[in-house]
Amino acid sequence: MSEQSKMAGRQSVIFQNPPCILGRSSVAGQKEGNGPLGSFFDYIEEDPYFGADTWEEAESNMQRKAAELALKNADCKPQDIRYLVAGDLLGQLIATSFGIMELKIPMFGIYGACSTMGEAMSLASMLVDGGFANRVLALTSSHFCGAEKQFRFPLQYGNQRPLAATWTVTGSGAVVIGKKPDNSEGSVLIKGVTTGKIVDFGVKDSMNMGACMAPAAADVIYRNLRDFDRSPSYYDKIITGDLGYIGQNILFDILKEKGYDISEQHMDCGIEIFNDETQDTHSGGSGCGCSAITLTGYILEKMYQKEWNRVLFVPTGALLSPVSFNEGDSVPGIAHAVILETEG
Repeated sequence: MSEQSKMAGRQSVIFQNPPCILGRSSVAGQKEGNGPLGSFFDYIEEDPYFGADTWEEAESNMQRKAAELALKNADCKPQDIRYLVAGDLLGQLIATSFGIMELKIPMFGIYGACSTMGEAMSLASMLVDGGFANRVLALTSSHFCGAEKQFRFPLQYGNQRPLAATWTVTGSGAVVIGKKPDNSEGSVLIKGVTTGKIVDFGVKDSMNMGACMAPAAADVIYRNLRDFDRSPSYYDKIITGDLGYIGQNILFDILKEKGYDISEQHMDCGIEIFNDETQDTHSGGSGCGCSAITLTGYILEKMYQKEWNRVLFVPTGALLSPVSFNEGDSVPGIAHAVILETEG
């Protein structure tokens, strides 16, 4: 197969030798552990500081824990990993750089806002399928308190949150992606990816992330279906990252205008991760860790149990900073789609 034939349609890649998820981990905070998916997470930390002195150090400790657990679950050591592809929400990716420094793995630091897990898995899979690495660790995280401090209001301010707001998940998810083993029956393979574009509908409400990200999610899902000439029913689930209740409705409306109804297949990590009636998270969960730990804890378990065999995993991100928002800019969105399928 030629290098050219790996490209599908306008924005997608189909892998000649589909990489395999060799190991995974999910590290969650106490609120997330008390939610509907709590039993699926590998590790739940009751201390929001994760033994550190600051929120930023807490997130670094959380990432380090997730990386170590994923390596252990993949039966790997740091020296077995060729590259690490990772990022977070904090300025200059400080949660990642300080968190994984001790692993001494060559690193690509990336920023896709809350879509970072999809971006990390896409790039990691390309490295493996392209023959540039045998194993790559893809990793991301978010922390409620650190995100509130940077993007909204420090907790001490005690501001009220509007109903459109989502709750940033405290969590870190990691996957080790590598070449498919000889006996891969029961494994989850990454069959292809669709890389998203930046989409801006002019929304300026930073407290309504779902409205900011839904157009980008609709765009990349539409492009995936077109590039591979598929209907939504090809997938058992089409799972977005953190659109929440408001963003989900916008997603459905945009795709219906394009001729696709995904309501039967759709699931949103931000809706699933919290109990809206008992945990008071308004529109749902958000943050890089939202889709990451839902994937590594819940989604992959469903796939290993063969309840789902084909999943389109679509983490979603809002591309803003305190600077751009305070200068009156809109909040563009981006989303990346990863095709997961069980083997055998």
